[in-house]
Amino acid sequence: MRRIPFIARERFHSWALLLGLTLLTAAATPSCRARGADPSGASSQAPRTLGAHAATGRPIAGQRPSASGDSAVEAPSQELVWDFPESPEGPTRVVVSVPAHRAEGARYPVLVAFHGKGEALKGPERGARGWVDDYRMHAAIARLHAPPLTDADLHGFVSQSRLSRHNRALASTPYRGLIVVMPYTPVSLGGEKPFEVVLPYGRFLVERVLPRVYRETPAVGTAESTGIDGVSLGGRVGLLVGLQLPKAFAAVSVLQAAFDSANATEIMTLAREARANNPKLVLRLVTSEDDYFRNANQNISRALSAAGVAHELVVVPGPHDYEFNRGPGVIEMLLFHDRVLRGLPAP
Repeated sequence: MRRIPFIARERFHSWALLLGLTLLTAAATPSCRARGADPSGASSQAPRTLGAHAATGRPIAGQRPSASGDSAVEAPSQELVWDFPESPEGPTRVVVSVPAHRAEGARYPVLVAFHGKGEALKGPERGARGWVDDYRMHAAIARLHAPPLTDADLHGFVSQSRLSRHNRALASTPYRGLIVVMPYTPVSLGGEKPFEVVLPYGRFLVERVLPRVYRETPAVGTAESTGIDGVSLGGRVGLLVGLQLPKAFAAVSVLQAAFDSANATEIMTLAREARANNPKLVLRLVTSEDDYFRNANQNISRALSAAGVAHELVVVPGPHDYEFNRGPGVIEMLLFHDRVLRGLPAP
């Protein structure tokens, strides 16, 4: 069968997403429960201006499902919403989640987490909430605080050996928590555009957003305690920002990153340069058995290995859709950075 070029896949997915929008009813909720590749939101264009509030802080209630999945316990976190009228990609928004139940004086590592293309199509106000609203991050945080994890917590997409490995890690060192910084991920940073288009937005995040996080939240506030991640389009952006600005991060780990195999050589070059500038940089790629970017991620890993760039490639069960993001995606992301940014071995 002839392989569909990357740009054609991107266009197909975009048309499929926009077609899906016309089928939504007025009663539809922001969280799409249908399974599919990066489902879209309600708008294909970002609004010209954002909401009036420039920064808010309020408790948000994540639901902690029981092991049986039939009950829930409140697990509030503190949420900050920051609007930036100007960025290299126009007006943008950043949502910040801060652990609510913390000891006096406690400081936390920082994780920058980019959402996928479906949320990018919703615009900054809704898109920046991808990890919170669409991928149900706070439910995952609550479960990480109350191990052991179960098969249901990863939506069935986990091997027993990996589930046991996660639970051993949590038993030896409990999940402590992260300050998760969730910028809006513009759709314009994807597709066949050169990697360089990501760099100005990356500099905006490193030079304007992260300093504010360090000032206004209980962050440790160092590059050695800061990681970057993302899924699909967000995985592409996260990897490119992390490799092009390696001194700003201690760990770069991405999920189902939206690349083509033809990108492997250029990514290898970026990774080799990044490691030269930051020899301690931890690098990880996560894909899944039914991820349509799996071959590309595996070929990128092969190129890194051939160039002697130390990294980890993780292949887990699962598709490329919301169920993956809400299960192994969010669990793998949070658990990895919670440990690595505290100087512990990766789970």
